[in-house]
Amino acid sequence: MAQLAGQPVVILPEGTQRYVGRDAQRLNILAARIIAETVRTTLGPKGMDKMLVDSLGDIVITNDGATILDEMDIQHPAAKMMVEVAKTQDKEAGDGTTTAVVIAGELLRKAEELLDQNIHPSIIIKGYALAAEKAQEILDEIARDVDVEDVETLKKAAITSITGKAAEEEREYLAEIAVEAVKQVAEKVDGTYKVDLDNIKFEKKEGGSVKDTKLIRGVVIDKEVVHPGMPRRVENAKIALINEALEVKETETDAEIRITSPEQLQAFLEQEEKMLREMVEKIKEVGANVVFVQKGIDDLAQHYLAKYGIMAVRRVKKSDMEKLAKATGAKIVTNVRDLTPEDLGEAELVEQRKVAGENMIFVEGCKNPKAVTILIRGGTEHVVDEVERALEDAVKVVKDIVEDGKIVAAGGAPEIELSIRLDEYAKEVGGKEQLAIEAFAEALKVIPRTLAENAGLDPIETLVKVIAAHKEKGPTIGIDVFEGEPADMMERGVIAPVRVTKQAIKSASEAAIMILRIDDVIAASKLEKDKEGGKGGSEDFSSDLD
Repeated sequence: MAQLAGQPVVILPEGTQRYVGRDAQRLNILAARIIAETVRTTLGPKGMDKMLVDSLGDIVITNDGATILDEMDIQHPAAKMMVEVAKTQDKEAGDGTTTAVVIAGELLRKAEELLDQNIHPSIIIKGYALAAEKAQEILDEIARDVDVEDVETLKKAAITSITGKAAEEEREYLAEIAVEAVKQVAEKVDGTYKVDLDNIKFEKKEGGSVKDTKLIRGVVIDKEVVHPGMPRRVENAKIALINEALEVKETETDAEIRITSPEQLQAFLEQEEKMLREMVEKIKEVGANVVFVQKGIDDLAQHYLAKYGIMAVRRVKKSDMEKLAKATGAKIVTNVRDLTPEDLGEAELVEQRKVAGENMIFVEGCKNPKAVTILIRGGTEHVVDEVERALEDAVKVVKDIVEDGKIVAAGGAPEIELSIRLDEYAKEVGGKEQLAIEAFAEALKVIPRTLAENAGLDPIETLVKVIAAHKEKGPTIGIDVFEGEPADMMERGVIAPVRVTKQAIKSASEAAIMILRIDDVIAASKLEKDKEGGKGGSEDFSSDLD
């Protein structure tokens, strides 16, 4: 509200909250830092897990940064931006979600110290942007090339990404599965490898142990054979994929058929039967002995298919149909009449098996499948979910290396190297921006410090030791959290794709810069229906931070 010639002028509606200048920055930074602090304890091999219970009472137990933030019901807009950091990191690199959020939180903490010294936000923003750009260059310098065929290195990277998760006990076995799966679906395009993760299907079933998790060189479908008279096992399968209902079509327009005698009704039914029989005979004629149908199959068509000894599965998801096409080499046909022997796919075995008391169809032994399935097993639902998350991370990490062919040491080594080199770079830049670049360099030490803290080590003592060893022995020295000593991470096989670290710094610095740019928060009052529900008037962001 403002005053004009003694008259009040209402600009914003009643119930609106507004924070301006330092207040707005302080609250936004505080909200973002709280999010970073929440996930910070999950970082590293000795990180702890979080248990999240939603409003329906469903429980998620995980230490995966993106999952934790996704499951949390976050209200504050600046805090929501931190969730976006984790999501972007997950989408682009697949791993390092916690790292990205922790770095963003620390960058904001350091920025707040500079703001308290009356340094203008635009100077901090410029310094951070320069530092982030320089960090990308440094990472390119210290990254090592790796050959796609170097299975050992790929496996080490996968093991590094699984370490610290609930599936850690079987990490070597799961890493092998991840590497095999990615290598199987990788395709060479214009001299470089491309991996489409949609071609790796995760199928979860409780029961058994994590060790029972298997890579199927083909597709597993959570369906069963439609008719009890059909075979449950077909060897040397010739597979037809049909995106059409094996049913008598209804007319396009509203039509009415008037039948005036039993003979006409009989003729009508016979014609329907003939049409269905012709469809099935066409399938038999081209030599198919297994049929996957995206839509329904009429009871009569099921009877004929069973009579001819053809295995059929109906209402298969579109995504599964596409994976079947990739794995078996079949073409998806939209009209049964157009089906030809060339459209059929091949597999050594199609079989219905019971997994954890439920029937599933296994399509195995495809020649060179470009789609595979990982069947995940585990003692409880939470274990199965966590194994899936671990495998997803491992698969994405292997994909990054296969596509980029570059790795860096993990265990805090790249962050220490960046911190040391950015400190030197700050002196070259000079001016007030030097302070911001130094703050950026200092903020990166949060990763090795947190790794030490989460392992129960003295963070300051460990960090001093590691930095000294790093300066002396080179950029691959990081923290061995199991022994609490500096160690060569490359030799220990603790490695990560360079894409993970690059993306973490990119996402974290962009989020920090965006939050620092905000000097005014205008929050509208809640909608009327929320008031009626007893939630009260305005959206009070400060209460979210108490």
